[in-house]
Amino acid sequence: MSTDPKQAEAAAAVEEMMERDGRKMYGLALKLCRNQAEAEDLVQDTFLQAYRKWDQFEGRSEPTSWLYTIASRLCRRRQRPRSGEPRHLESLHELLPVGESMIPEVPAAGDSPLDEHLRKEAREQVERALAALPVHHRLPLVLKDIAELSVAQVAEVLDIKPATVKTRVHRARLALRRSLAEVLPKTASEPPDHPQRVCLDLLHAKQEALDRGAAFPVAPEELCMRCQSLLSTLDLTHEVCSELNLDRLPEELRQSILEGLES
Repeated sequence: MSTDPKQAEAAAAVEEMMERDGRKMYGLALKLCRNQAEAEDLVQDTFLQAYRKWDQFEGRSEPTSWLYTIASRLCRRRQRPRSGEPRHLESLHELLPVGESMIPEVPAAGDSPLDEHLRKEAREQVERALAALPVHHRLPLVLKDIAELSVAQVAEVLDIKPATVKTRVHRARLALRRSLAEVLPKTASEPPDHPQRVCLDLLHAKQEALDRGAAFPVAPEELCMRCQSLLSTLDLTHEVCSELNLDRLPEELRQSILEGLES
């Protein structure tokens, strides 16, 4: 450990952040990187860069947000589109199930072995779809729905406008929802008896409620079958994302970071 008081202070502060936020940082990295080795490198580089740049941290934001800012910048510099990887998401209209005659059914929460199997398959499908998102959509979605930052915090971390955060998160959620719908059982549905604009307004209200962590103000029985299916699959997608932040910081990685601080 350095005998320089400022370096010792920085090392102690970053070690405290690692003990408090290391699990979240590792969970974030696993969703941003292509494999576990890349994720561990990103976490270690994030904490060591926080140590090297400790004198630049002015305390105007939360330490965790500052760590996410460092990790996000490192991630964007490291990641290059792979061959065949999409650079952009489809438009909002293309991501919606417009004109489809069959709608997905959401399995109950563990009511039967079949439901448990379907929800497990749904989780795996969402994880695959998340990894396939373009990084400029994956980053805000991971920060918002997995790291559970507010829209304002995500905007600060990524240095973009809150409106841009919402646009990217909303489209990313719909992309994951569409992928999720592919593995769920389907049922036939009649066309809605109201204008499509009503469905779009309900969808927008649902996305805003998810952004705020608030309850959706419309009861399911007041929705048409298509809107019920769309919003319930969006709920399941969001639920799966929330469950992805359950990783633990590996002890070997923790020790490697501590050795880096000491050296």
